[in-house]
Order: sequence, then C-alpha cells, then structure tokens
Amino acid sequence: MPKSKSKRNTFDYTKNRKKLKKQFKKREAPRIECPQIRNAWSDKKSVARNLRDMGLAFDPNTAIPIKTPNIVAVEKTTETAPAPKFVRKPYVLNGLVAEASLPVKDTKTLSTDLIEYVQYMLREHSDNYKAMARDEKNYYQDTPSQIRRKVTQYKRCHPDEYNTFMESLKGGKGVST
Repeated sequence: MPKSKSKRNTFDYTKNRKKLKKQFKKREAPRIECPQIRNAWSDKKSVARNLRDMGLAFDPNTAIPIKTPNIVAVEKTTETAPAPKFVRKPYVLNGLVAEASLPVKDTKTLSTDLIEYVQYMLREHSDNYKAMARDEKNYYQDTPSQIRRKVTQYKRCHPDEYNTFMESLKGGKGVST
C-alpha cells in the first residue's frame, strides 16, 4: 500500500491574520444581553474591572460578606460599612435601577377552551363545585378542588372579563354570552 502524502504546513499569504484574530475574538466573546452593560463594556479591561467601574459586583461574597455570629461578643456588632468605591460609570447603575423600577405588565392568560369550560361550569352550577365535578362536560374528570383552582385562576388572569360575565349572569338567568 502506498503511503499517503501529507500536505506541508505552508503560510497562506492571501489571509489577513489580524482580521481573522479579531473575528475569532468577537465570535468567541459572550453576547451581553443587557444594553446598559453592553454599551459601557470595554474589551481592553477584565470582567472584574469592567463591573467595578460600573458599580456592580463581580464576586457577591466580597460585595456583601457573610456575617458569622459571635457567641461571646454580642455587643461588638457595630461594624462599619466598607467605604464606597469610586464609580466611573454611574449611568449604567442608574439605567439598571430605572429599568427595574418600571412596572411589569402581567401577561398571564388562559386558553380559550379553558375559559369556555369555566364559564360553562359557572353558568350551569354557579358555586357548586361538587355538581361541576359530576357534570357530563367534565371530560377530564376534574375533582371539585381542581375545578375551584381553574375558576380562581380565571378570576386572577381575567378579572374584568370575569366581573362582566358574573354581572351578565345576575342580569338574566339562562342568557349565555
């Protein structure tokens, strides 16, 4: 059997090594999701240095040390807080605080099938969960407590719709919406 000839390692003059190294570093660097931190990040500094300049902690154990209770000296608990370090980029911290203080919109919702199921049960049986469990439309054979949980979940996720549905039930018995 003939020997396979191996190709010698030769330098490729057609490739820009500096550009390839930059592309490799950019591809290998993790993607920072937070826009405030991404805009203030410096590739020339270490992770710890970048975070310290932004006023953030790299190691939570050094930022807030764990206090060990001392049984003998209870009176000596008046510790002084560490001196605040100089923050070079306070706008990052301010942006994070402003973003965290925004109210979060509740996006929880239920499927339309579950809403129709709960409305049917409430229309037919009002608050009688045992009767709901014996209903022939209870295909999944839910127990009374499971049906009660579904009703409370409907109340929590769609309070306005629940209130209007209950008002329509009080207004006209037997009228479906």
